[in-house]
Amino acid sequence: MPIDSSAAAQKAKLLSEALPYIQRFFDKTIVIKYGGNAMTDEALKQGFARDVVLLKLVGMNPVIVHGGGPQINDLLKRVGKQGEFIQGMRVTDRETMDIVEMVLGGAVNKDIVNLINQNGGKAVGLTGKDGGMIRARHLKVKNADKPGEYIDIGQVGEVVRIDPELVTMLDTRDFIPVIAPIGVGENGEAYNINADLVAGKLAETLKAEKLILLTNTTGVLDKEGNLLTGLTAARVDELIADGTISGGMIPKISTALEAVKNGVRASHIIDGRVEHALLLEVLTNEGVGTLIRANETC
Repeated sequence: MPIDSSAAAQKAKLLSEALPYIQRFFDKTIVIKYGGNAMTDEALKQGFARDVVLLKLVGMNPVIVHGGGPQINDLLKRVGKQGEFIQGMRVTDRETMDIVEMVLGGAVNKDIVNLINQNGGKAVGLTGKDGGMIRARHLKVKNADKPGEYIDIGQVGEVVRIDPELVTMLDTRDFIPVIAPIGVGENGEAYNINADLVAGKLAETLKAEKLILLTNTTGVLDKEGNLLTGLTAARVDELIADGTISGGMIPKISTALEAVKNGVRASHIIDGRVEHALLLEVLTNEGVGTLIRANETC
């Protein structure tokens, strides 16, 4: 079969373009929040697993934190329980917490681990309870209708601290940690924690090179719908203040912003609906989302 010289040249160009990024990020930690369509579309799932394995093989240290909201909802429906949300957070009574642990720490976590291993990686599944890795406390939610009062939404937590020892040990032995966002309280109680928040705090604790949040959006858009990237922390603050960034994007952008303000070199909000979005963002000039740095020189 004759060689398609133009296709071969394009592949060679892409590989050549990746070289400086591989050199720059060699032995650097990249924390990836995995969720959205990338977790439910079969082709995207396979592509994500291959991308993670490739990043590990070229010398980077990917750490995965995953969500699983749709899968939790499916199991709740099967047991006749209706999911309830307050201010975007899942109300988590004891029965719901059992289901959250079953889905996140069991089925979803093991599915991701299996996919990565099938594609030649060495993944290990964890929850924040393992080794007391993610210490948490009960999250108090302010009542928007009654200032000064709080709403109890059950076993929903916020991160108190993260012990990086277990993740660091796995990284140094060429394993890929895959972490379910379940924390543990002072008395051993389990807490359901937002996966974006866990990923952000873990990136800060590990002094990661990058925090990457896979989403179902193209990234941060201006008021005309154009993609914004190369943003500084100061510019993001301005965009929130003038209403350009609003609604459901604020929690994600806040997590990304907090990370770069606390030592992570760059945060990325990328479109997980794009095949191989992870490789495109890390190893090419163009990228597929919004890049946020602490300042212009970072």
